[in-house]
Amino acid sequence: MAFRPLSHRWLCWSFVPRKDVPLMAASRRVSTLRCPSTKSVARTGLIPARRQFATLPGAPLPHVTRHIPPAPTTENLDYADLAIIDLSKSRTLQGRIDLAHEVRDAISKQGFFYAINHGYSPEQTRRIFDVADVPFSLVSPEEKMDYVGNGDSGAYQGYKLRQYWHLDAGVHDQVEHYSANFDIFKRPHPRPLHPFLPELEAFAKHNHLNVLHPILRILALGLDIPEETFVKLHGFQSVGETSVRFMKYYPRSEEEEDQTKNVWLKGHTDIGSLTILWSQPISALQIMSPNGQWQWIRHIPNALVINAGDVLEFLSGGFYKATIHRVVQPPVDQRGYTRLGAYYFCMPDDNVKVSARVPENPLLKSLGFSSERAPTMAEWRKGRTTAYGRTQLTPGREKGVEEEVIEGVTVKHYN
Repeated sequence: MAFRPLSHRWLCWSFVPRKDVPLMAASRRVSTLRCPSTKSVARTGLIPARRQFATLPGAPLPHVTRHIPPAPTTENLDYADLAIIDLSKSRTLQGRIDLAHEVRDAISKQGFFYAINHGYSPEQTRRIFDVADVPFSLVSPEEKMDYVGNGDSGAYQGYKLRQYWHLDAGVHDQVEHYSANFDIFKRPHPRPLHPFLPELEAFAKHNHLNVLHPILRILALGLDIPEETFVKLHGFQSVGETSVRFMKYYPRSEEEEDQTKNVWLKGHTDIGSLTILWSQPISALQIMSPNGQWQWIRHIPNALVINAGDVLEFLSGGFYKATIHRVVQPPVDQRGYTRLGAYYFCMPDDNVKVSARVPENPLLKSLGFSSERAPTMAEWRKGRTTAYGRTQLTPGREKGVEEEVIEGVTVKHYN
């Protein structure tokens, strides 16, 4: 019996039976080469090998339904005035030095900026959003249950289904997301995603090496420390929970909007070091401005929205601020649509202590733990993840602020 690979982007096998072997017998002989069923993978923990999905040179991309979002809003919103960083300049040392002052000011003052010329074409970005909808639109509710993430483990790998988080007044979220570790083949995936795993792997690698690492180098230069300081803490082949995440927000009832004052996710800071958001046209993301007012984030086609998280604030000794942001009901002309997002949530390696990498660390001292007693990234992540949307928050001293304590640090949530 001779075997030849099918002309797909993932590696399954067909066979050409010998003339002297009945077709049924030949079929029985190759049955063990079939991809495992979704349920058997989920039940046994068997993870398909990377070579099973190897990309064949010149093979066309697998078909996927085009995701068509609505047009950008025409409402006159109060948009934040964010810096726009040309990431193509980061390819040289001089370019990174030139960007250091601009990025340092953007992150230290607002915590957000746009990145353009990041290496993906508009068509590649559109393709990512097409793929992003696959785990929501092509996976059955029954199959999703086989891949629900365990929040108690400290990482939402797989699905976080709707109504898992409590928001306010008895109302739970209408957000579904699917997360994949940056080592895409570390865990199994639903069968409809299998044809697209090579693209997810390339997407993770691009975000990590061509976006995250250059920005980390620029941020280090902005602090006058060796430019590889932060990069060394974010290895691409290290053990950690940096992840690709696709999120889908679903419209809510008017009653739920009234009960939550139109807030879909309360004001918060992100767990990790940096978050890379691929800009999409439905307005809903807001950041808290330096004067305490909520401002909208404007959509820029094929741009990235970059924001700082808790751990970057820790690592920089408080110089780079974790950004307070929230998600609210979209403007009137965009309501009734689902809101699809593509993200890369960046975290240091699991064994990294989240202590300052600069000579002084006033932030850590003010928060109550020293560099010696700082938690590891794994400890910090697990504490934040297991508590979010599931613990009883207590009123803070500031108006509209609720608090909880994670690993000795007071974490604030803003309404």
